[in-house]
Amino acid sequence: MKETIVAQATPIGRGGIGILRVSGPLAAEVARQVLGKCPKSRTAEYLPFKDIDGTALDQGIALFFKAPNSFTGEDVLELHGHGGQVVLDLLLER
Repeated sequence: MKETIVAQATPIGRGGIGILRVSGPLAAEVARQVLGKCPKSRTAEYLPFKDIDGTALDQGIALFFKAPNSFTGEDVLELHGHGGQVVLDLLLER
């Protein structure tokens, strides 16, 4: 079975936008947990990014790419939020 991986796609440090990328079979489930839904494939949506208790951490652009229509050929979720490292770290800890 393939693993689902998550990583920060933007450099650590100061920046206007911070991007997290989730790739693998659980990407749609991660979307439902963080966004409350899985966005339509290949469509950008502006949504809140939620903590495990449902508290909004940030808002940003969410993109979902259903396999095989992604760079990796797997399901991929991208979260494009504000560039603060704190929010990215909180989302990664989920």
